[in-house]
Amino acid sequence: MNKSTYAKSGVDIFKEEEAIKSLLSSIKTKRSGIGKSLGGHYAGLIEFGEYALVLCTDGVGSKVEIANAMRKWDTVGIDCIAMNVNDAICVGAEPIAFVDYLAIEDPKPEITKEIGKGLEVGANLANVSIVGGETASLPEIINGFDLAGTCLGYVKKKDIVIGDKITPGDIIIGLSSSGIHSNGYTLVRYVLKNANLNYQNEFPSGYYPGKKIGEVLLTPTNIYVKETLELFKKVKVHGIAHITGGGLRNLNRLNNKVKFVIDNQLEPQPIFNFLQKIGNIEDKEMYQTFNMGMGLAIIVSEKDAKDSVNLLKKYSTANCKIVGKITEGKGVEFPDLGLNY
Repeated sequence: MNKSTYAKSGVDIFKEEEAIKSLLSSIKTKRSGIGKSLGGHYAGLIEFGEYALVLCTDGVGSKVEIANAMRKWDTVGIDCIAMNVNDAICVGAEPIAFVDYLAIEDPKPEITKEIGKGLEVGANLANVSIVGGETASLPEIINGFDLAGTCLGYVKKKDIVIGDKITPGDIIIGLSSSGIHSNGYTLVRYVLKNANLNYQNEFPSGYYPGKKIGEVLLTPTNIYVKETLELFKKVKVHGIAHITGGGLRNLNRLNNKVKFVIDNQLEPQPIFNFLQKIGNIEDKEMYQTFNMGMGLAIIVSEKDAKDSVNLLKKYSTANCKIVGKITEGKGVEFPDLGLNY
């Protein structure tokens, strides 16, 4: 059986990284004063006096194809909010406002109403105001719909979390995902198609009894705002990574001068084992495409690790535990799996 990869399904993450570098090479304009760029990674930081404003943007991706196939659109709005607010907290910010962008082939009210329900749930969970948006009818461009958004947040400059404080000896805390979240769905759809499975099929025994494949794939992305903001009040956080496109390689975005060693990982949900088995996907590909059970990673000092875990467990619905540590070196390592990124 041929091995499935993200690139074979149509998404080459390394080509995408080169394309982003090329895009950024054309952008030269730099504002001074209020609005000056202060850097960032998952979200951009902007000069605003005592504070930094924070902006980030993201979408739901091809997960919307599954929503269309299942005729179930009431959760993708949660994903849209989650993908953005979870990025905003990675620089220490509190998300406060959101705008959405819905590009749609045919703006049917029965679809847009359901999308709105998810946006409302997500906004409530993240405690953000949806202050506007745009709906574009694009029948010649869009097949179905695409949903994206932009989040505004803020943080006092002295409280910015950028990853530069991460040092060997620090501890990595993992918060569990709800499943695939909103990344890697092009590979998911490719694997299912090659296995002659559709979203209405029930899972084989041992996975999700009585559940349809499409139902599980539409499980919305966890929102980690509440517990993270509570942690900011009590602990000096050194770094936060939202595990999205690129999988666990994302940790490298925080600090490329240390090594992130994951030696006590959270248990991946059964959906990952199912996809790996039917798609014949190698471990290395799985961990650089999917979150593999960990939606958020938080790095704190060793002395703050126990208190941080206890506090996160108090406020979070996600499972939470110490999953690894920071050592000398570079990259991300999974010693138990023999993986290095």
